[in-house]
Amino acid sequence: MSATPRCGIGYDAHRLVAGRRLVLGGVEIADAELGLLGHSDADALAHAVIDALLGAAGLGDIGERYPDDDERFRGADSIALLRDTVAAVRAAGFVPVNVDATVVCEAPRLAPYRDEMRARLAQVLGVSLDRVNVKFTRGEGMGFVGRGEGVAALAVATVAPAS
Repeated sequence: MSATPRCGIGYDAHRLVAGRRLVLGGVEIADAELGLLGHSDADALAHAVIDALLGAAGLGDIGERYPDDDERFRGADSIALLRDTVAAVRAAGFVPVNVDATVVCEAPRLAPYRDEMRARLAQVLGVSLDRVNVKFTRGEGMGFVGRGEGVAALAVATVAPAS
């Protein structure tokens, strides 16, 4: 195995609906009126990070590893899925180095939750806080996000061979 670091990209999106919690990066957004619909807790940020890590390590994608037609994952805590992913990345001979992520959401404002999301992700990844960046933007009225119909998240992860 080469000593060269590897990068992966992750993307996830979920529809906003009434009667569900809004969880992003393992953090419940207390002032959200709508939550994300999905087989698990639908944490789009955690899902994007999972896909980025799996891609960087050459381990497929979230749909292969945690299929949405598998009852074992109904209502699953996405942070637990991220923990499992980090273990798989490590078993494949890699360690997470950093993650940079963007959440696209019209409302509510997420900036007050940034530090908690970063800390939660860094803890699960086993990296220092300065190696996790989380940003927020809006859809500016365009597309499903801009109309307030859903939330999307993108992530880039770097892994390096374990020493």
